[in-house]
Amino acid sequence: MSSVLIVEDDLDIQELTIFRLQAAGHDVHTVNDGAQALAAAQRVHPDVVVLDWMLPGVSGPEICRTLRATPGLEEVQVLMLTAKSGEADVEEGFTAGVDDYMIKPFSPRELTARVQHLLARTGDHR
Repeated sequence: MSSVLIVEDDLDIQELTIFRLQAAGHDVHTVNDGAQALAAAQRVHPDVVVLDWMLPGVSGPEICRTLRATPGLEEVQVLMLTAKSGEADVEEGFTAGVDDYMIKPFSPRELTARVQHLLARTGDHR
């Protein structure tokens, strides 16, 4: 079973993503802010991180840059799930090291498909 860490401070979005990803067979972990995200990633070693941009404490791009610089976590797949939809925002997300970028509001089916795609890229089809 693949492990997904959801970093999201909106509880409605968090619940929706938990439901969809658990239904797809993933082991799902969640946190509400940036500081918790880094600690959880080190504890859980997720296969994929679904990461919001605007979080209390540490921003999504900063979390991604830290993951990329952390031994053992630098290869984790990161999907930015955010309301920030400007071209410069998307560019900044990819510059920070995200592997995929989705804009809110989003399709839960598409989210599941994108997580599956990220896992397939790493050879993790669990």
